[in-house]
Amino acid sequence: MITVDGVSTSYGGTTVLGPVSLRFPDHGITSLIGSNGAGKSTLLTTVGRLLVPDTGSVVLDGPDGPLDVHATRSRDVATALAVLRQENHFDLRLTVRELVSFGRFPHSRGRPGAEDERLVDQALDLLDLLDLQQRPIDQLSGGQRQRAHVAMVLAQDTRYVLLDEPLNNLDMKHAVRMMRRLRRAADDLGKSVVMVVHDVNFAARWSDHLIALRDGEVVAQGTPREMMRPRVLEAVFDTPVDVHEIDGRPVAVYFG
Repeated sequence: MITVDGVSTSYGGTTVLGPVSLRFPDHGITSLIGSNGAGKSTLLTTVGRLLVPDTGSVVLDGPDGPLDVHATRSRDVATALAVLRQENHFDLRLTVRELVSFGRFPHSRGRPGAEDERLVDQALDLLDLLDLQQRPIDQLSGGQRQRAHVAMVLAQDTRYVLLDEPLNNLDMKHAVRMMRRLRRAADDLGKSVVMVVHDVNFAARWSDHLIALRDGEVVAQGTPREMMRPRVLEAVFDTPVDVHEIDGRPVAVYFG
């Protein structure tokens, strides 16, 4: 479980997150939803140690006991928690396999063994990248690069996986395939996946738990069934929303 206690973060003297206190479920997929600027990415990257909060703490259950994310050495955190930020750029000319292999560095320290190679192969297979593994990253489409970066994070083989907008640059088909793969990672590999998702219908379809933010604060959380209600979604997104039942699942309609 990841416990966020009284966390607040500011930019240039302006508070953009918090104070926030919550617990992320220990298994399955949790999606952060909300409008642009709601604080979703700030919360995710603060939990992932990429931002240092002004106040509060983030503690996760590590293999040997609780770990304070911002007080524990980076190597120990990196063996328990992996994070993919929204923008990723490498100037080096890397192949897909070389990029995905970076995910093993916290474990191998640059000396990969058979287990590291197995986990790289597993991540490449999960993201359907085996046929592209020798292709240079700069020769891939945006969607293929996104899949490669997600594979790198999964190759890190951590209990907790944080993904900031993993559906970026993906068309409809590949967005669905990505969510199926993340669902498999959660169910079959036992990962606890926390991700930022803009499309509330994707979030509701594939997640076990939704956390809604607005103006830097958590305003609602619950199961998809609990959250996919007009009054909840209208309060989160400040726009009219209808919710319809399609094939036994709630679907939000907000085009009008």
